[in-house]
Amino acid sequence: MRKVVLSMMISLDGFIEAPNGEFVPPAWSEDLDRFWAGHAIAHAGGLLFGRVCFDFMASYWPAAEADPATPPAQRDVARAMNSLPKVVFSRTPRAVDWSNSRVVTDDIVDEVTALKRQPGKDLMMFGGAGIAATFMRLGLVDQYRLLVVPQLFGAGNALFKGGYERRALTLVENRPLDTGAVILTYEPAGR
Repeated sequence: MRKVVLSMMISLDGFIEAPNGEFVPPAWSEDLDRFWAGHAIAHAGGLLFGRVCFDFMASYWPAAEADPATPPAQRDVARAMNSLPKVVFSRTPRAVDWSNSRVVTDDIVDEVTALKRQPGKDLMMFGGAGIAATFMRLGLVDQYRLLVVPQLFGAGNALFKGGYERRALTLVENRPLDTGAVILTYEPAGR
C-alpha cells in the first residue's frame, strides 16, 4: 500500500512561513537536489495539496519547465511536478489548469484510502498547513519528512498547531545537508 508522506520545509522553531507569508528556503545545492527535491520526485506517484499551496505551486512549476533561465536540476523537478497526478483538497469546487490535476471537495478519508490502495509510488503532500493539520487529525499521514532550515521566524504559520491525538514516532532518517538544513524523517511507531 502506498504511503502519504508529509514533505515540508520548516523553520527550526516550527513555522512553515513567517508572519508576512514569507519563507526563504535554503539555497539550491547538490545535497538539496539529491536528498530533498530529487528524493521526493523519485518516490512520488502522486502529489497532494491544499488549495493555497496548490495555487502557489501551479503558478511556478509549469513556467519553470519552459524557462531557459531555470537551472537544469530545477527543470527536471518541474518536468516531474507537471507530469505527476495531482489532487487538490478544497472546500469549494473549482476549475484547475495545471496538468493532471483534479479537485476533491468531499470525503477526504475515502479519497485518500482509495489513492493509497492504488499501485505505484507514494503520495507526497507538500502543503499547506491547513490540509496537513487535517491529515494529521484524521491519522492519514504515514511518514513525516521535514526539511528543517537553519532559520528562526519567531512567529508565523506553524505546521504543528495541535488538534490531533498524541502519537509516538520512530526516526527513520536524519540527514544533514551542505546548506546547514537537516532532513528528519519519522513514521508513526508500530506501523
